[in-house]
Amino acid sequence: MSAASGITMASMSTYAILGCGSVGHAVAEELVDEGKDVLILDADEGRVEALRDQDLNAQQADIAEQHVVETVRERDVVLIMSPDVNANAEAVKNIRAADGDQFIVARADDPVSADELTELGADVVINPSAVIADSALRALETGELEYKASQLSDVIDATEDRMAILIHRSPDPDSIASAAALRAIAASRDVEADIIYEGEIGHQENRAFVNLLGIELDSRRSVSLEDYDTFALVDVAKGGEPDIDSVDIVIDHYEHDHEHDAAFSDIRPNVSATSTILTKYIQELDLTLDQTVATALLYGIRAETLDFKRDTTPADLTAAAYLYPFADHDTLEQVESPSMSPETLDVLAEAIRNREVQGSHLVSNAGFIRDRDALSQAAQHLLNLEGITTTAVFAIADDTIYLAARSKDIRMNIGKVLSDAFGDMGETAGHSTDASVEIPLGIFTGLDTSDDNRDTLLELTEEAVKRKLFEAMGVDSSSGESSNGN
Repeated sequence: MSAASGITMASMSTYAILGCGSVGHAVAEELVDEGKDVLILDADEGRVEALRDQDLNAQQADIAEQHVVETVRERDVVLIMSPDVNANAEAVKNIRAADGDQFIVARADDPVSADELTELGADVVINPSAVIADSALRALETGELEYKASQLSDVIDATEDRMAILIHRSPDPDSIASAAALRAIAASRDVEADIIYEGEIGHQENRAFVNLLGIELDSRRSVSLEDYDTFALVDVAKGGEPDIDSVDIVIDHYEHDHEHDAAFSDIRPNVSATSTILTKYIQELDLTLDQTVATALLYGIRAETLDFKRDTTPADLTAAAYLYPFADHDTLEQVESPSMSPETLDVLAEAIRNREVQGSHLVSNAGFIRDRDALSQAAQHLLNLEGITTTAVFAIADDTIYLAARSKDIRMNIGKVLSDAFGDMGETAGHSTDASVEIPLGIFTGLDTSDDNRDTLLELTEEAVKRKLFEAMGVDSSSGESSNGN
């Protein structure tokens, strides 16, 4: 804002509109309806007479001429709305050249003229074409969401027995929250649904999330898919899609490796959380929001965006703002601050002892572990060490090498780093700032996994993993500075 920075919009009470075409006329009528004191200047004598006939305060004047500056000097806000952008530019220049401190809103007709008006001193520049396009897109989005919500409802209503909501292996909060929301939508339509997951719910924060909110989940091992006649895949792409033949509903914020012949599909890579998508459906369907579901969805969005610090979109923010009043914030605080288990503490201590640092990158071997989810917590904690921007912690469990990585270096995509290093030999998953990989131990080391020499396994694993990781990070591990506790 220019010299008008000391004036708030609430206190501005006198307005001048320079150029009263269709846009200026619409603005003038709205301001007058709000009881504002409005003066209109326009070069067209016939238009001025017509405005006066409507009881509007209008005068004839060429807005590009110098004397107009004196006419509008006592006005708090000047809206320069002529369709002639050259005249608009001249008016802005004249007002600012005369040290006019009014708040100026000017009309442009393309990005070039918008930049010119800004440089001349306009506080706000409006491009009617862009405004109309934006309005059209918002209307299209609203209409499309209404149609998709109706389509989703129809698929759910077609359920005769029960719906299965399948989420990705070892699910994270976004998966669980999205599934809980879809189950709530199904329940609102008198359809029973179960949330089914594979693997284990790891990471203490994820377990606390499920336990504190009381979200009911069923392990794939404990159910028979034959008991269901409607199948939904929710947030499965990132962590591995369930092996299932028939799919009716697909909702995700990641593209899938292969297309599903589903009756309903909503995949939006332009948002950062599947919880955001489900929140929009709950809003569109006008459902009464249960506190548990609201809390879960808000946490799902926050976890997926690292508390709005990673790849956050306007849709994520508006969804979170909608959910915020309905959420249980005491429970959220408990979820975000779970106690650290003794094994996690042991893994962290081992990772600190065995760390190797090259520049700002830290890689560490945590040895043999039982709780592989402790690796992700260790990687996150190590990221707090001074000068460290990227961490990777790996260990051996169940004939598999598990690795968790974190990065706060905006120049590095840690998910791509792991894919480049280990994609041809293991299963990678994750984002630009956190990722993981699982590698069969025998394939990676060339040793029989029954080999009793644990020290040899660890030594070979450590050497190979570190070398491949540092290479993928663009670091020469043979020449960098090493820092460890041994």
